[in-house]
Amino acid sequence: QVQLRESGGGSVQVGGSLRLSCTSFGYTYSMDCMSWFRQAPGKERERVVIIDGIGVPKYADFVKGRFTISKDKAKNTLYLQMTSLKPEATDMYYCGAGSPTGDSNCSGPDYWGQGTQVTVSS
Repeated sequence: QVQLRESGGGSVQVGGSLRLSCTSFGYTYSMDCMSWFRQAPGKERERVVIIDGIGVPKYADFVKGRFTISKDKAKNTLYLQMTSLKPEATDMYYCGAGSPTGDSNCSGPDYWGQGTQVTVSS
């Protein structure tokens, strides 16, 4: 069973940067279909970015080119580099893991981390 653990959240001022990390345990294959989501209290969890089934990052429009996903296979770690942070980015951020469906698409996520809190203050 896959386990995911996020870290790197914290409090930053508007315009600041953070890099979130997601370390996987029991996940020994490609990181295709791994993703980052965000969720505010009482609201639906929404996808920020996913590495699609053929390894291509796909970003939500609201990211506006300010977030970058990357991975370190040797460390079994997925990253989300966030820059030019706005108060609207204040959310819990979750790492998810799904599965390729045989094309560029993904199923899932089937596994989630516990989340890491990001707070952006004016």
